[in-house]
Amino acid sequence: MHSSTHGNPQTRLTWRRLLGLEYATVSHRERLVSALGGFIGLAAVYGISRAVVGETGAVFMTLSVGASAVLLFAVPHGQLAQPWPLIGGQIVSAVAGVACARLIDDPLAASATALGVAIGGMHYLRCVHPPGGATALSAVLGGEAVRALGFGFVLAPVLLNVAVLLGTAIAFNAFFPWRRYPAALATRRESAPDAAYGPISHEDFVYALTQVDSFIDVSEEDLLRIYTLATGRARGEQAK
Repeated sequence: MHSSTHGNPQTRLTWRRLLGLEYATVSHRERLVSALGGFIGLAAVYGISRAVVGETGAVFMTLSVGASAVLLFAVPHGQLAQPWPLIGGQIVSAVAGVACARLIDDPLAASATALGVAIGGMHYLRCVHPPGGATALSAVLGGEAVRALGFGFVLAPVLLNVAVLLGTAIAFNAFFPWRRYPAALATRRESAPDAAYGPISHEDFVYALTQVDSFIDVSEEDLLRIYTLATGRARGEQAK
């Protein structure tokens, strides 16, 4: 009898995990809202960058803040998209980039050092924001227009762009009750505490994620691991 692994559910599950395919899906409405928000946010940022540093510098800054816009409008509840990671991450990265550009002549060494310092700084200040890496590189590779700004680059266009993007994200997401930005503004539904923690299956998590109708920046496996650790600790406390 001919056997094939293509129809094996376990094989499909393994490939989904290896490729990092998300389990939960969001509605077409949510996808369109995310796309519209990104369009509005980036249009505002590009206009400001172009006015401050010219066409060439604006291109580099758009690459960085464009990545931030993806987080703020597509994953508004994610930790990496929250105000402090956005503000702190971009500022730390800009300072690192400008400093390295001024102290290190070789572009390759300056770029690599700026990125490393930016990552370390973001970790220590608890403001990890991946697009900050592009900001650090923009300060090094953005051309004479960017270099001429010196540390003024941190204030304009970086901090100015961040303020515009942050304000746009807060205002835009406020029109859609199911979206959460900043996450602290989310309306929390009160529920009675349940002392008995029952088992939760993969299917339970998949169903719960589909009800959120927003991209969840955490895998199902991570959620299950967190649940296992939390309930295991609770059972340990009760056993004492």
